[in-house]
Amino acid sequence: MGTPGEPVSLTEPGAPRSPEPRGRRGPDVDHPSHRWWVLGVIGLAQLMVVLDATIVNIALPSAQADLGFSDGNRQWIVTAYALAFGSLLLLGGRIADLIGRKKVFLIGLVGFALASALGGAATSFGMLVSARALQGVFGALLAPAALSLLTTTFTDPRERAKAFGIYGAIAGAGGAVGLLLGGLLTEYLDWRWCLYVNLIIAVVAFVGAVRLLQPGAPADRPKLDVPGTILVSAGLFCIVYGFSNAETHAWSSAQTWGFLVVGAVLMAAFVWRQTRAAHPLLPLRVVLDRDRGASFAAMFISGAGMFGVFLFLTYYLQQSLHYSPVKTGCAFLPMVAVMVVVSVVTTNNLVPRFGAKPIVPTGMLLAAGAMVWMTQLDLTSTYVPHVLFPLMLMGLGLGLVFAPGMSLATYGVAPHDAGVASAMVNTSQQVGGSIGTALLNTLATSAATSYLVGRKPTPGAQAQAQLESYSTAYWWSAAFFVLGALITVALYRRGAPRIHPVDETAAPAVHM
Repeated sequence: MGTPGEPVSLTEPGAPRSPEPRGRRGPDVDHPSHRWWVLGVIGLAQLMVVLDATIVNIALPSAQADLGFSDGNRQWIVTAYALAFGSLLLLGGRIADLIGRKKVFLIGLVGFALASALGGAATSFGMLVSARALQGVFGALLAPAALSLLTTTFTDPRERAKAFGIYGAIAGAGGAVGLLLGGLLTEYLDWRWCLYVNLIIAVVAFVGAVRLLQPGAPADRPKLDVPGTILVSAGLFCIVYGFSNAETHAWSSAQTWGFLVVGAVLMAAFVWRQTRAAHPLLPLRVVLDRDRGASFAAMFISGAGMFGVFLFLTYYLQQSLHYSPVKTGCAFLPMVAVMVVVSVVTTNNLVPRFGAKPIVPTGMLLAAGAMVWMTQLDLTSTYVPHVLFPLMLMGLGLGLVFAPGMSLATYGVAPHDAGVASAMVNTSQQVGGSIGTALLNTLATSAATSYLVGRKPTPGAQAQAQLESYSTAYWWSAAFFVLGALITVALYRRGAPRIHPVDETAAPAVHM
């Protein structure tokens, strides 16, 4: 273990392991093969949450035609989910710490499935929006419980590395999978199946969870910080709402800047509260560690930047190159494949040798390069020479970011903080994605409008204006990734993850 005060590499024998939660253990959890079945269950739940953000985008035009709501109201189908999910994630993570991760996982899984069924059966705009908000509420329970279960299930460093590599790939690729699945379901069945499909996924995950997951909660359960919960939930709601409102209103609108200001004040009050609360909702020890802070920043910035791919490249393929929804989804598959392979290789081979400091910033720069490459796309571009290669470069970059980022975000966290630390990962990515979507949409719309000033709105001019809007979004996405590279290279420590022996209750670092 080393002498007191000396950091201990988790590759050394006798490295600290997280204590098991109280309660009856699942009958098969000690068997290595069954731990991989647990990963399958957790991965299914995470995939359901992540792909839901994009699968509904593909279904929106058909849903709008069926239910008859306006273009102005269309954004609320996406925003209702983001508002509930983003603002309640920290609370969901703490609830998992309080009453048990398996119980919260199952509640979130069933609730998400029922909300999806309600949305699929929607007969009005209000019913669909309400269902999407409920999906966000139960997703805020499900997502942090899933990641904290992964953290506490895989305690062996090598197994945990592989598990987080796969999990990171699922989290990063879920959006692209949603595009493909949404295209298939919308084109060959009905838009409602983009929501009904969650029932199938949930049933499989529920059966596996009941059989394999461990019951019980940490022995030293934290108490709930009610004032902190109210402050952070309201603050995140205001921030997400303010940026979402900017998509349809000017930045000078009181509904935009007013909510952003109130959100910032509430978040500042939340941070102040956490320094004084006896049982803080988000203990500052969770976020002030340099490696964890860098990982949260990486998830936030990559969440904002990658929407330049999923959102605007989808528009480009369908509206400029006239791809069908299914063909559009298939176009993203090579990126997904590269991301999966790179995520696993990174956590098992690269981070153990070099640490996260060179790996994650390199991924950010590669992603930035892919976005700059995409600015060259025009109406004469074809898939293989012009779209495929920057997409694969993007998959390489995101694979270097997501798996190490997610893994190190829960590095060294005590078991009773595992849920809220896991929630911070999802919060960072979700809020980053919401902010990125709003900013990029606003900037892209302004670029298209500026291009048309002084020009006749001919079909050719409008098509070129679309290209200008996409190019602007790609440039700004590239800027986000460059910023991410600078932040992560400054924050990550040199070398492989290490943990101090004084923190003997901490979950082991992911030293692959």
